Amino acid sequence: MGAAGGDGPGDRRGTTRRRWPFAASRNSGSVFRRWARPPQITVATFALAVAAGTAALMFPGASTAGEPTAPIEALFTAVSAVCVTGLIVVDTPTHWSLWGQWTILVLIQIGGVGIMTLASVLILTVRRSINLRLQVTTGGETKALGLGDVRRLALGIIGFTLLFESVTAALLALRFGLGYGYPAGRAVYHGVFHAVSSFNNAGFALYSDSLMGFATDPWITLPIAFAVIAGGLGFPVWVEIWRRRHPQHRRWSLHTRITVWATAVLLVIGTVLISAMEWDNPGTLGPMDPADKLLAGFFHSVMPRTVGFNSLDVAEFTTQTLFVNDMLMFIGGGSAGTAGGIKVTTFALLGFVILSNIRGETQVHVGDRKIGVGVQQQAATVTLLALGLVVVSTLYLITITPFTLDQVLFEVISAFATVGMSTGITADIPASGQMVLILLMFIGRVGPITLATALALRSRARQYDYPEEHAIVG
Repeated sequence: MGAAGGDGPGDRRGTTRRRWPFAASRNSGSVFRRWARPPQITVATFALAVAAGTAALMFPGASTAGEPTAPIEALFTAVSAVCVTGLIVVDTPTHWSLWGQWTILVLIQIGGVGIMTLASVLILTVRRSINLRLQVTTGGETKALGLGDVRRLALGIIGFTLLFESVTAALLALRFGLGYGYPAGRAVYHGVFHAVSSFNNAGFALYSDSLMGFATDPWITLPIAFAVIAGGLGFPVWVEIWRRRHPQHRRWSLHTRITVWATAVLLVIGTVLISAMEWDNPGTLGPMDPADKLLAGFFHSVMPRTVGFNSLDVAEFTTQTLFVNDMLMFIGGGSAGTAGGIKVTTFALLGFVILSNIRGETQVHVGDRKIGVGVQQQAATVTLLALGLVVVSTLYLITITPFTLDQVLFEVISAFATVGMSTGITADIPASGQMVLILLMFIGRVGPITLATALALRSRARQYDYPEEHAIVG
């Protein structure tokens, strides 16, 4: 008999036991085998990055004062960077030294590229209906995916990331140097930092007021906004857009069509609503001329998708605008990208499910494709779990802080959706509340991928069924 997995010449079907690529041998114990699975590997990898980042940021040389940073502050910053969120409890340009800022930048890049790689492997595997157990983990006996093997996929994502970041960094550096008189070295550094932060949807800025000083400068805000959109769409979407040049690849997949159209629609809706609600607000758009108002309105419709830059004072937003931002943050961006939230595909699929139920249809169709029941259940599961997490966390923070529901809900969704925008209350939340935000950021970044992988791995048909009975709904 051949080796487990059917690799040996004498393999017999039904008599061998398939193993995970990273599974331990029979003598290695059950603990390792239980953890050598994609969901656990994902969590462990990001936890390790957070631990290393925390240790690096606690080093005295990482702060401008030359003293060790408090563990909770270092941990919060490391999680925010690795999970590409942008929420901060200490001011990035004044608290962290150049070494500390570069540490944050490296953590952002690790978090952004790592998430894109893991999510891209997942989405391509599921879409091509390849055995997820053998494909999702990137070591061992990795087989070929729809867009190439995992090694080529990872290299493609890195190249794709560096391309967008380089173009954005060059545009920003030129503007900082020519438009604001920055010395060449400072202009390049600011360009690179904000390019990496924007493409990875991190939202860390080298200015204490984020980008409020550039609210009316399209040469700064537009490159950053387009980098945010590019990172949020995801690698698989950009591959299909690029391949559309060839006649044999004219047709987009359902995932790409939903992601592109939902993103465009939400950007338009966000721009219109935010601009209209803040048009006469003296604390935000009020003092600007119409063209600048539309520019700032567009920029702030992009930022909840999910990056923490702000060119307007979020604390001055009206209640209606905060609520619109809450919804945009919760939805988030595209799957297999650097954005957070429940993802636009999840939101759109639930919309199609509702539409089909209203029409009385027994199956859900999008264009000329049918959506499987399993995908519908996964979308509902992710959304309901996210809602439950937001509700419980909001209730707890309201209990332990003096802040209003608007402020706390905004903070909680911003953390869970890895957005990073804040009304300015993050540093004033007690340590226990900051730990809740840390967990929200980690779960919000790693959780959806882990959950989606786990649900896909557990997909199996029952060998029996029970009699059907209808419960009263509504």
